[in-house]
Amino acid sequence: MQTERMWEIDSLRGIAIILMVVSNFVTDVAYFRIFEVDAYSGLWMYFARVVVCMFILLAGVSLTLSYSRVRNKKPVEIHKKYLIRGGNIFSLGMLITFVTWVFLGQDFILFGILHLIGFSIIAGHFLLRKRYLNLLLGLFFISAGLVLQAFAFTFPWLVWLGFRPESFYSVDYVPVLPWFGVFLVGMFLGNTLYAQGKRRFRLTNSGSRFSAPLQFLGRNSLKIYLVHQPILILILWLSFPQNIPF
Repeated sequence: MQTERMWEIDSLRGIAIILMVVSNFVTDVAYFRIFEVDAYSGLWMYFARVVVCMFILLAGVSLTLSYSRVRNKKPVEIHKKYLIRGGNIFSLGMLITFVTWVFLGQDFILFGILHLIGFSIIAGHFLLRKRYLNLLLGLFFISAGLVLQAFAFTFPWLVWLGFRPESFYSVDYVPVLPWFGVFLVGMFLGNTLYAQGKRRFRLTNSGSRFSAPLQFLGRNSLKIYLVHQPILILILWLSFPQNIPF
């Protein structure tokens, strides 16, 4: 049986994509040195982390909602569905890796939010029937990632996992540790608050003029994510061509 979309999840994702555009605009302004903005520490750094956390947490919840629609299908069909979905999103991440390598050089995105979400869908779908295990694993991965942030490593090949070399920098860095843990916590919340695709708490029906635009943005968040940076950079290039090196 096909379950309905949860309007509150789409709305929250819509809020998250608005906040991400704001965060990335501030980062672009700082990166191209258009204005003096400290986007890499303090308030704006925490703002960016909260936005990333929202996206990944909602991605985990959304995976459980998606599973509730196909849970009665054959396991091989379910595995195929999420391997393809995760692979497609990871491939979009690799496309961004290539584009940023061409235009940004050594600051290119090696493992950003799309890489992480693609990886998380592939790895997390094997745990879709779990609940508290996702919470325990999620908290463990988050803790491990926070511990890793206190160290610098001399090898680069595990940077995607969270072993960050001292000289490493990327304009978007979302490693498996700790962020896969956030995804798993999202899966726990999905299995708790929306067990079998049904809302387990009371909420008024959607229909407000305020939520409808947010729902639209939430349903199209991936498309918006893919196009918003080129649009932002084009606006900055037209406004401050002397600061944009291409």
